[in-house]
Amino acid sequence: MEVMPYIWFGLAVFLAVIEATTYQLVSIWFVAGGLSSAVLSIFMPDKIWLQIVVFVAVSLIALIVTRPLVRKITKTKIVPTNSDRYIGKSGFVQDEINNEQGVGRVKIDGSVWSAKSEDDSVIPSGTKILVKEIKGVKVIVTPVKE
Repeated sequence: MEVMPYIWFGLAVFLAVIEATTYQLVSIWFVAGGLSSAVLSIFMPDKIWLQIVVFVAVSLIALIVTRPLVRKITKTKIVPTNSDRYIGKSGFVQDEINNEQGVGRVKIDGSVWSAKSEDDSVIPSGTKILVKEIKGVKVIVTPVKE
């Protein structure tokens, strides 16, 4: 009795278990390759090199053909938060921004935020700023040249 069909089938089952335990699709293409090689090994048990070539070829073809579809299906959307509305808005520095000392506050649309300058420069109180991004509870700002 030839052992290669069992090895290929065992590999396919092992890869299917890995696929079932992961969040993303990582090995489903190799399951198809393993099953193809298992079937081939029943009819050509002495051609191990051909079984390996079929495994690699079927896996790559399955990957190339289905990967764009899988990416489209599993693409996650970024859910904006309420704080995202401040990005791109302007405001004024309330307390001097100094990244080295870890101080600075800005007022944007009536809300006061802790702030850091984007380029590590010191921004004096009263300066008009533009919000570039939000990291944690701090807005990252740059001074507006008027």
